[in-house]
Amino acid sequence: MTTRTATINAGWHLDNSYARLPKSLFTRLKLNPVRSPKVVIINQPLAKSLGLDLKELQSTEGTEVLAGNQIPEGSLPLAQAYAGHQFGHFTLLGDGRALLLGEQITPTGERFDIQLKGSGRTPYSRGGDGRAALGPMLREYIISEAMYGLGVATTRSLAVVTTGEAVIRETHESGAILTRVAASHLRVGTFQYISKWGSFDELRALADYTLQRHFPDLDGHENPYLFLLQEVIKGQAALIAKWQLVGFIHGVMNTDNMALSGETIDYGPCAFMDNYDPATVFSSIDTHGRYAYGNQPDIAAWNLARFAESLLPLLHVNQSQAALLAEDAVSDFTMLYRNNWLAGMRKKLGLFNKEMEDESLIEDLLALMKKYRADYINTFLVLTFDKTEDISLYAAIEFTQWYKRWQARLGRQQASKAESQQLMRSSNPALIPRNHRVEEALQAAVKQGDYSVMEKLLNVLADPYAHTSKQVEYALLPKQSNGVYKTFCGT
Repeated sequence: MTTRTATINAGWHLDNSYARLPKSLFTRLKLNPVRSPKVVIINQPLAKSLGLDLKELQSTEGTEVLAGNQIPEGSLPLAQAYAGHQFGHFTLLGDGRALLLGEQITPTGERFDIQLKGSGRTPYSRGGDGRAALGPMLREYIISEAMYGLGVATTRSLAVVTTGEAVIRETHESGAILTRVAASHLRVGTFQYISKWGSFDELRALADYTLQRHFPDLDGHENPYLFLLQEVIKGQAALIAKWQLVGFIHGVMNTDNMALSGETIDYGPCAFMDNYDPATVFSSIDTHGRYAYGNQPDIAAWNLARFAESLLPLLHVNQSQAALLAEDAVSDFTMLYRNNWLAGMRKKLGLFNKEMEDESLIEDLLALMKKYRADYINTFLVLTFDKTEDISLYAAIEFTQWYKRWQARLGRQQASKAESQQLMRSSNPALIPRNHRVEEALQAAVKQGDYSVMEKLLNVLADPYAHTSKQVEYALLPKQSNGVYKTFCGT
């Protein structure tokens, strides 16, 4: 099968600014065509916002583009090089099963990377086949779109196509390719790579590119690279706080999985917490709990320190001074994260103003939730609608005492009870992608070819703050199981 440029446009308006960076940062690729591609799900609202013609995108030739059999006009396919600390161990990495088609310029002038994930081998595949199985690609589609609905910064999923070919993992599985849309795929690991194996000029070119693409408003900052570090830290502080507020566990917070844009990226063994417990881990490969729910803020700070290290040559000509600037910037993360988290928690409890005792009020509630194995999302949900008899905490004397403190706290602010409830409604989702619901949708799609379960799930997840009657059943907890829910990287 030969690779060729698609004759239809489908609304593609691609630029290739990343391809104009130093060539050490990427490898131009030829495509790896698949046998019999078929679109199984496509994100219509996202396609429209990108300026793409849905009908053309779903056509035979449009499907060929989404499968990596053809390239859209203006595309210069490439795989990006990067490095990363994986569970604390530094290694050379790169797009081992993905290619960047280019950057779509939307009708409003925004720029988004269009990447095919599962598109075949690259020079960075490290012995892998470069392919992906259907289940993990559908999983990323569901979770990334759920995160978008929850208001968490995230890469998004445009489409999933099956390839008509099997991939061999523990068994033979259906192959698939995901089209991922991202503000960019610049990572902490991208800077680690060029810092380790590149030149000073290449490092500066990458930093200048990142500034231009994501942080163009320097406001006369005398040290643009310190500004870059500070802005990335601010973005991650806001992002990780959002993760914690919705009970999201990424599962594999390696430095190559931290996007400088502040988006959540690389949905592998991720999942959402049911019963509140900071030690919660789902990933089968995280045997020591390095990336447990409660550790995520500290890991983010650790990753940001690695980013700061990569920037040292740019921060100051005197490396001792550069180190001081980096340390000072990274030390701000904890405060920035905590402020974001506290602000979000106040909203979840209907609080408009600040009081010194708020932090203990929040921490005491979380301690009770852990002690009584209360569901994280649903506890805040029943507080929102004042149906506390529906939660396991209700009979506990400690909860009754806490509830009185909370009510007294609400009474000390000017906002009315109705205003507080509205704030809570907009801050506490009616549902999250419960692990059992995600598995139910994946099983129906992968095993039976039935995508209706997934489509219904996506529909209710699209607006989780709507609090509609259709969402109620999706908020129900799973039946008790003897096993511990485990997730896998899906490579």
